[in-house]
Amino acid sequence: MNKVKGQKSENEIRERLFQTLKDFYEKSAGDVFIPGETMIHYSSAIFDHREVFAALETVLDGWLGVGKMAACFEEEFSKFLETKNTVLTNSGSSANLLAVSSLKLERGCEVITPAVTFPTTFNPLVQNCLKPVLLDVDSETYNINPDDLEKAVSEKTRLIMIPHTLGNPNDMSAIMDFAEDNNLFVIEDACDALGSKFNGKYVSTFGNMGTFSFYPAHHMTMGEGGAVVSNDSELSITVRSMRDWGRACVCPVCRIALDPNASCPLRFKGDILPDYDKKYVYINIGYNLKPLELQAAFGLQQLKRLPEFIRRRKENFKILFNAFLEYEDYFILPKSIKGADPCWFAFPLTVRDPAPFNRKDAVEWFERHKIATRMLFAGNIIRQPAYRDIDCRVVGDLKNSDKVMSGTFFIGLHPGIDEARMNYILDIVEKFGGKYL
Repeated sequence: MNKVKGQKSENEIRERLFQTLKDFYEKSAGDVFIPGETMIHYSSAIFDHREVFAALETVLDGWLGVGKMAACFEEEFSKFLETKNTVLTNSGSSANLLAVSSLKLERGCEVITPAVTFPTTFNPLVQNCLKPVLLDVDSETYNINPDDLEKAVSEKTRLIMIPHTLGNPNDMSAIMDFAEDNNLFVIEDACDALGSKFNGKYVSTFGNMGTFSFYPAHHMTMGEGGAVVSNDSELSITVRSMRDWGRACVCPVCRIALDPNASCPLRFKGDILPDYDKKYVYINIGYNLKPLELQAAFGLQQLKRLPEFIRRRKENFKILFNAFLEYEDYFILPKSIKGADPCWFAFPLTVRDPAPFNRKDAVEWFERHKIATRMLFAGNIIRQPAYRDIDCRVVGDLKNSDKVMSGTFFIGLHPGIDEARMNYILDIVEKFGGKYL
């Protein structure tokens, strides 16, 4: 009876906590937008009492490490993408590192990848002693031209590392055909592309592996977090092992942790080191790149919002695209290829040559009017100080990549940009046109 009363009391406390959080977010919601004073950020995480309560519950339950919520998120995320396996990580950067490392390619093998990229898409290649082979990007899609793959391939090529830049899908049919013809692995960096499709199929599910980030700037968030997805169960086992220090203990009993006090019946029945605790048998040289259980609980609530997030991003992109069409003589506008259905991360613009203004003029105009801007990540990454002396091979002159470095920036289109904020952005775009054009 006391146990029942105690359980009832605990449930009542949790219900009061949930209601308190709900009241807090309802009272703090709907902050007043003051045009010209309130910053419109290039990204914004959208969450409320539901995510916070879900995360708090895992803390109250006393299980902080990877457990039931992580296993549940992996299952639901796989269902969303229609892929077989998801391995949750502590960041998208870690997801890229694990994906590349899990292939265990020999030192000096070549990897085809675009010059316009993000550092932690590129870094795992260098960190694994692989040789990047850099391709230029198209000036409108910011992705590679698949026709250039033939120029880049050699007898040392083993992998194509392909980011879907700002959520814009690559031509995965052509890339996968080329990879199959040349017996190459393909990793899709979809960190900026959750919800994007090519020929009706979600990006990340074409190659051997796909990676995601749940950083606050992205399509959904856990605060931090990432994932590696794959239809290859063996690769997924290797990724999970390397995420968890490289240990052999990656079976469902350890993953799901339905009962933290339960003893795994397989712990002392391994055939690698007989009679040795499997939790301390290491089959890979790995890392500790696990997320927290509270992040997974947070992410499960975000997954429920994802379809609406995707809808609003697509809607905001169309509004901005139509607004900038008037200035297409001065800006290169973003385009997608046939078969692509992008869920854009942001709205990129490249200042044309010649134009009566430069990127600095445009960026300063938007920033002065409280509209945040960002560069397109690293631009041409080998122009960055950290990468000037790396061992790589360059295909062509990287002309468009250098133009991205000097002339491209982006503004936000995230779901937090409501009608009032969008109308303000459109007004500032029109005034920019009046000032310079």
